[in-house]
Amino acid sequence: MTRLTIATLAFGLALPFAAQAQDLAKGADITAAIAGNTVQGSMSASGAYTEFYAADGTIKGKDYTGTWTVESDAMCFDYGEGKDCWNVRIEGDAVTWVQDGGDGGTGTILPGNPNNF
Repeated sequence: MTRLTIATLAFGLALPFAAQAQDLAKGADITAAIAGNTVQGSMSASGAYTEFYAADGTIKGKDYTGTWTVESDAMCFDYGEGKDCWNVRIEGDAVTWVQDGGDGGTGTILPGNPNNF
């Protein structure tokens, strides 16, 4: 295999990872999309969720509460067991939670607090 072929192959393999990293939301964009709204979706590890993210950093679910913050370009959640931070892809009202290079869940942004949590 020639050097050019190896370089082309390496670039081709790296391209999807670079494109994925580029579409991650920045901190200010996460806050603008999430604060004062509800996200409803499903996480790979824990299943369905619906949470209201109050502008004061409070998370309100059906039978629980927690806190959220945006740190650098990640959204961090704390339900009393320590912070768990996720990168976020936001496309319109669709959210994808990304951690350790993989998608861990999805959701849809709903305006306000329609469930009155």
